[in-house]
Amino acid sequence: MLQAVFLDTDTIDGGDLDLTGLTGLSGMEWFLHGTTGPEQLDDRLDGCSIVVSNKVVLDRNTLARHSSLKLIVIAATGTNNIDLQAAREHGVSVCNVRGYGTPSVVQHVYALILALTTRLLDYHAAIGEGRWQRHPHFCLFDYPIRELAGKKLGIVGYGTLGRGVADAAPAFGLNVRIAQRPGGGERSGRLPLTELLAEVDILSLHCPLNEHTRNLIAENEIALMKPDAVLINTARGGIVDEAALAKALREGRLGGAGIDVLTEEPPRNGNVLLEADIPNLIVTPHIAWASRESRQRVIDIVADNIAAFQNGRPRNLVD
Repeated sequence: MLQAVFLDTDTIDGGDLDLTGLTGLSGMEWFLHGTTGPEQLDDRLDGCSIVVSNKVVLDRNTLARHSSLKLIVIAATGTNNIDLQAAREHGVSVCNVRGYGTPSVVQHVYALILALTTRLLDYHAAIGEGRWQRHPHFCLFDYPIRELAGKKLGIVGYGTLGRGVADAAPAFGLNVRIAQRPGGGERSGRLPLTELLAEVDILSLHCPLNEHTRNLIAENEIALMKPDAVLINTARGGIVDEAALAKALREGRLGGAGIDVLTEEPPRNGNVLLEADIPNLIVTPHIAWASRESRQRVIDIVADNIAAFQNGRPRNLVD
């Protein structure tokens, strides 16, 4: 019987998921751990043929110490926690999970857009402070409310997630503009980033973090945007210069921002975007992907990946 270990189930399962599709795979003995620290890793990998990891790092030295490993399944799309070259050298197959979170991310993007353009949190806070209760008129108009209809939505990163956001735009009357891929060549129907920034009312980021996108939206780029434009980042921390964003919001040079990702997660050392005096900023704790349905799809795809590998037809392999 093959031994298999899931090193960090707590990163996916909050006690609300069905794991039987995974644990019920035939011919396997499972060991499930909520979290795994570096000092626990070797003991938990010992004798295992299959390992599932979301964020636990499996580096070259670790792989060299565990010759029993045959398959690593990343319970995510990103592969930065696995030494892929070392895995190839040791004959370990690596696969990941793709296309699981689009409905959840699209929903979160529009939740942020709507909250920011409606100033939802500000009006909620105003009621909590008693301002509506003391107001002489039946409506409180302290914060400008903007309609989405007729506005322009710019998208940077036109993969599955970017397309999902674009597909939902007509329901709100938004006109979509697509940016040229950062670091890529020109493509028909797409705008250079500098041109797109000046044109759009909402900018939504869906690109990976790499040498071409680190600090892609910094002080100079923000200066090109309309002063009432809204920035949404559900992609990766580091794509936006966080200090430049905080400064622009404080100075009224940008209309608002919805940020689901930070350069350090969790932000144990603080972050400029967590300071309380920044207007019309919503920060969420990297949860755009995290609907229950989305997390269940991760588990189900992990199980499918393992079953395919056992049947000699591996899928979602990472090169």
